[in-house]
Amino acid sequence: MSRSVWKGPFVDAYLLKKAEKSRAGGRNDVIKTWSRRSTVLPQFVGLTFGVYNGMKFIPVLITENMVGHKLGEFSPTRSFFGHTADRRSKRD
Repeated sequence: MSRSVWKGPFVDAYLLKKAEKSRAGGRNDVIKTWSRRSTVLPQFVGLTFGVYNGMKFIPVLITENMVGHKLGEFSPTRSFFGHTADRRSKRD
């Protein structure tokens, strides 16, 4: 179920502060965050976020097409190595 429109998008407050500080400083540093649940806002366009996937920080450069999505969508948490049964049948 999605969030109510009247509530507005959810963004962690510390993430907004970090983004504004980075934009004011003029440097394009990677902003590390564990907040995969935060929504991408138009203020984030052009910034790079390091989104934690449970093992490492994945750098995500925010573009206009990403606005409205969650940060976690761009940092996959699972690695697919293929189906082991398929490899076994090819070997025979």
